Amino acid sequence: MAHTPRQRLDTSVPHPARVWDYWLGGTENFAPDREVGDQITAVCPELPIIARAERQFIGRTVTLLAGELGVDQFLDIGTGIPTEGNTHLVAQKVNPAARVVYVDNDPLVLVHARALLDSTPQGATDYIDADLRNPDPILQAASDTLDFARPIGLMLIGVLDFVVDDTLAIDAVNALVAGLAPGSYLAIASSTPSEAMDKAADVWHAGGGAPIVLRSPERLARFFQGLELLDPGVVTLPEWRPDAATDYIGREVCQYGGVGRKP
Repeated sequence: MAHTPRQRLDTSVPHPARVWDYWLGGTENFAPDREVGDQITAVCPELPIIARAERQFIGRTVTLLAGELGVDQFLDIGTGIPTEGNTHLVAQKVNPAARVVYVDNDPLVLVHARALLDSTPQGATDYIDADLRNPDPILQAASDTLDFARPIGLMLIGVLDFVVDDTLAIDAVNALVAGLAPGSYLAIASSTPSEAMDKAADVWHAGGGAPIVLRSPERLARFFQGLELLDPGVVTLPEWRPDAATDYIGREVCQYGGVGRKP
């Protein structure tokens, strides 16, 4: 018998999207998430800062793409729990006709997909239950909403951490980028190693969480091979084109990101 998304949820073990939600001050989390979240922040107090810096990076990136760079379509993979500043909210604030497709393989996100589909009348949003590791079905399903003959902004924010094999991760990203039109953009944000982050990863794994990998900025840069990397390159998130609303400028946050253009 098929299970509904809510029946597929397991609230007895910590879940990355729910822990992230807890650090952002959300309510879609349970005792195991809060427990491991507190254990992680005990060894790495900056994790809630990383969560907020990542959310601000999404805002600046999507604002740039949807505004100055004229991108009106977005493919956001590894969406997470809907919260303030999701891609479609930012994009459609700049351009109400923007179209956004979200992708996640998490039943918890599927439960909340309705919030992701709250589009402007002029634009459109869709949600696909799929996995980054298998890009072909993503490209096929997203074509129902997005026009792959025109530029698309591909958002991979905090999701590559969970594809621990470099070859598999790079192959998946390359396949996705290959399916995009010239003039498309790839935005990545991902966790980087430090003494505190290494300890945080150990706590996460000890709590039964899905395996994660911390990649150095040099390893992250490999995902942009063949693309034109926008200034300032792959940097700690607060240093990526900060604006007046950017927090933590001048602080080394162990979450790096960058944006590349497909020539």
